[in-house]
Amino acid sequence: MADEHYKRPGWFTRNVFNRAVALATRLGVSVWGSRILQVRGRTSGEIRETPVNLLTHDGTTYLVAPRGITQWVRNLRVSGEGTLRLGRRSQPFRADEISDADKQDVLRAYLRRWKMEVGVFFDGVDANSTDEELARIAPDHPVFRIEMTAT
Repeated sequence: MADEHYKRPGWFTRNVFNRAVALATRLGVSVWGSRILQVRGRTSGEIRETPVNLLTHDGTTYLVAPRGITQWVRNLRVSGEGTLRLGRRSQPFRADEISDADKQDVLRAYLRRWKMEVGVFFDGVDANSTDEELARIAPDHPVFRIEMTAT
């Protein structure tokens, strides 16, 4: 879809920052709540990996896509499940995408936690923005409620 929101990572993010966070996370060091998301590719069927920030808010765990409709979002929408890794520990999960109307508190909590890292992707909206401003950007940032499953 041509009008889907997506902000492509720059060279530094792709080649330095994401690789450093992924390496630390693979070694078992969580960088600000980081995990390695493993999700089956919707076309290839192969496991795809990407570093993500796992958010726990009001006792519920979420994955937020700060860059918009990424490949991991598309794959997770199709599969509905994946695995989160930290070091040698892997935790399978089921994912349910939440509606735009239910995202405001989660987006606010996400921005409160990771504004320095991801704030640039939210078009000037931050944790102190109004509900209306958060509602405006909600369609651009998929949010999944995560339920851990047995291994």
